[in-house]
Amino acid sequence: MSLIRLSDLHLNLRSGAGEVNILRGIDLDVSEGETVSIVGPSGAGKSTLMMVMGGLEQASSGTVSVAGHDLSRMNEDALAEFRRDTVGIVFQAFRLVPTMTALENVAIPLELAGRTDAFALAAESLERVGLGHRVTHYPDQLSGGEQQRVAIARAFVTRPKLLLADEPTGNLDGATGDRIMELLFELSERHGTTLVLITHDTALAEHCARVISMADGKIVEDTRHRPAPKVSDAGEIADERQSA
Repeated sequence: MSLIRLSDLHLNLRSGAGEVNILRGIDLDVSEGETVSIVGPSGAGKSTLMMVMGGLEQASSGTVSVAGHDLSRMNEDALAEFRRDTVGIVFQAFRLVPTMTALENVAIPLELAGRTDAFALAAESLERVGLGHRVTHYPDQLSGGEQQRVAIARAFVTRPKLLLADEPTGNLDGATGDRIMELLFELSERHGTTLVLITHDTALAEHCARVISMADGKIVEDTRHRPAPKVSDAGEIADERQSA
């Protein structure tokens, strides 16, 4: 079944030089449980496409259906509920609240949903990413890799149907980035979550079962293949505790 269905999708923005066509006629179906990477040069429209999928940007025209929701017909309140209940997002810049502990950061979406067990579930989610010993630490007390793992724990804590990751390893060194990607794929497989990964790294993209190439706001290639071997041993996540 399709989790994401985009039809003749356009997004135009006005600028001082006139109208800019960011997305130009995107047609795309993504099935439940798929792992999909979207690659292409800067300015190709990759991140904008992700924002549209997550209900963070509104298309100028076309159809955007995600998990049975027609996003073009939803107001801001409905879109906020949709994101809370359906989508997890991992950003390159982590986007943690600096005045909140790791536990409090992960609990945010659950608290917004009115869950009385928000902190218990947040603690479990942090334990899954190897940070059970860091629950009371603030972001500035964590390494870059640990901050990104907190962001991943927050993204997965609501068991979203769709996880969007925008250059999630861009601010990390190579070894830490590899472990972060292993964690994303492991959690996606465990929970049956559809993963859409935005990246400039074609080698990283090959670890997804489907690679979509974009240029000038259009999809220019859509390839399904056997994913590349794992980039690292997921068990190394636990070992990072000793070196962090």
